[in-house]
Amino acid sequence: MINKKDVRTIAVIGAGIMGRGIAHVSALGGFATILNDVSIDELEKAAMQIRCDLQKSVEIGKIESTAMDATLSRLTLQPNLVGAVTDANIVIEAVPENIQLKLDLFGRLDQMCPSSAIFASNTSALSITEMAGVTKRPQRFIGMHFFNPVHKMKLVEIIRGLETDDDTFEVAESISRQMGKETVEVKESPGFVTSRMNALIGNEAFYMLLEGIASARDIDKALKLGLNHPMGPFEMIDLVGLDTRLSILNFLHQTLGEKYRPCPLLVKYVKAGRLGKKVGRGVYDYAES
Repeated sequence: MINKKDVRTIAVIGAGIMGRGIAHVSALGGFATILNDVSIDELEKAAMQIRCDLQKSVEIGKIESTAMDATLSRLTLQPNLVGAVTDANIVIEAVPENIQLKLDLFGRLDQMCPSSAIFASNTSALSITEMAGVTKRPQRFIGMHFFNPVHKMKLVEIIRGLETDDDTFEVAESISRQMGKETVEVKESPGFVTSRMNALIGNEAFYMLLEGIASARDIDKALKLGLNHPMGPFEMIDLVGLDTRLSILNFLHQTLGEKYRPCPLLVKYVKAGRLGKKVGRGVYDYAES
């Protein structure tokens, strides 16, 4: 079993918004970090974004330029999955929120990785126990739910699966803190804590927009100024991705019942390809800004 002091190398699978953010804080936290993706273009974009975010941190005095250089020196881009995970002590999965995709990936990783390696999923809603079940290491499988943007958001939800052991939890908690995060322990349940709450707020915001109660901007403004939320629900949904939020709502609707039924307007936006900032248009139009 890996002790928290033995963790030297972390592999992050998936170079999208979340994966690149996790790789950023992992390398900044002092870990040798290998970022893997099937797309070389995604890896190159991830490297550019990490460098840009680090540079901004230097400019505002959050880190020294030497820390930026050291962080980048600890980061390796690796398009080959086997090459990415062979020497990793911990593998953090950050691929799209599709259970079959994650099950297939962890089944393959189980064959590639040392038996001592810990597996973690960055899922925001799906079952840690189900994913652990396709491996021969359910005791060394855990959820580590980071938040977007990862280099700014302080929280990591740590989710135990049915068989997750205490040593694995201790390692996940320790490396999260080394990455500069605070943690909460969550028992496995659909949506955990934050996704379950956010799904309800965002879905209700869409129902209010559908009913013409207020404009999207005024709904966002009301929650920011009236409830002290740092972002409005539509700003948050555009950042996360409307397709991702719809996928989470569909899962919660199936597992937790009728109150999570997705608003028809959200479904319509996704069908129209209005997926948020990543495509330039969601609830708001970013092409004009």
